[in-house]
Amino acid sequence: MTTIRHTLHDATRQIRPVSDSASLDAQLLLAEVLGKDRAYLLAHGDDIISADQLAQFAAVVQRRAAGEPIAYILGRRAFYDRELLVAPGVLIPRPETELLLEAALEFTADKPDCTAADIGTGSGALAVTFAAHRPQAHVYAVDISPAALDIARKNAAQQQVHVTFLDGDLLQPLIERGIQVDVLMANLPYIARDALPNLAVSQYEPSLALDGGPDGLDLVRRLLRDLRQVCEPGALALLEIGADQGEAALSLAHTLVQPRQAAILKDYAGHDRILRVEC
Repeated sequence: MTTIRHTLHDATRQIRPVSDSASLDAQLLLAEVLGKDRAYLLAHGDDIISADQLAQFAAVVQRRAAGEPIAYILGRRAFYDRELLVAPGVLIPRPETELLLEAALEFTADKPDCTAADIGTGSGALAVTFAAHRPQAHVYAVDISPAALDIARKNAAQQQVHVTFLDGDLLQPLIERGIQVDVLMANLPYIARDALPNLAVSQYEPSLALDGGPDGLDLVRRLLRDLRQVCEPGALALLEIGADQGEAALSLAHTLVQPRQAAILKDYAGHDRILRVEC
């Protein structure tokens, strides 16, 4: 017979080599298996786990210990003020991307019926959460991956928000339909291709959502080149970038867009994170 406390201790030990939050990971996985919350586990450490539950837990711990992201194992990830569905076909939403969302919400605070677009929507994290906070807005979400659009549609349905999903490459679906936007959000692939094989993220998350070409800025460059075709005068574009790409991204914005204003927003660690372009 094995108690919750002993089971968590053993699982934490197995997960620790691949995770800086091994104890939390173990708790989340066991809570999922038992159909309880973390508070229950902490208050019932001496409870016995059944053989079937132990077998289920051992299977998911093995997956986590092999490096599989916990979000894929659980099938969901917290983002901003809600929980979203995720699957191996989409990039797992990161806390840094919440900064981009906050900038978009701040910009549209006095424009509740704005038109917004999320390019390379993936799980739909930006589009769906923006739509939840701006229910009067017209929100478009674009992705070239059918698998990603399927997950994004499910998130929109689960969160009960209206988003128009478009299948296609970057801004082309908007250009083809003559859609003009007030705010454009994009978390495009920005990892340099040669660096990708050496990163843990490449083991499980889709390369389509990671590979930014030789310098990591291929898709950013292509989007900026067409930006004027979809942005109203005075519109705002927000693009997530890599921590060392601020100077290069800013130069591209000035060359390709000739904006009213362009700046780099830092993340909480002080790294370059968002290219902010006022058209």
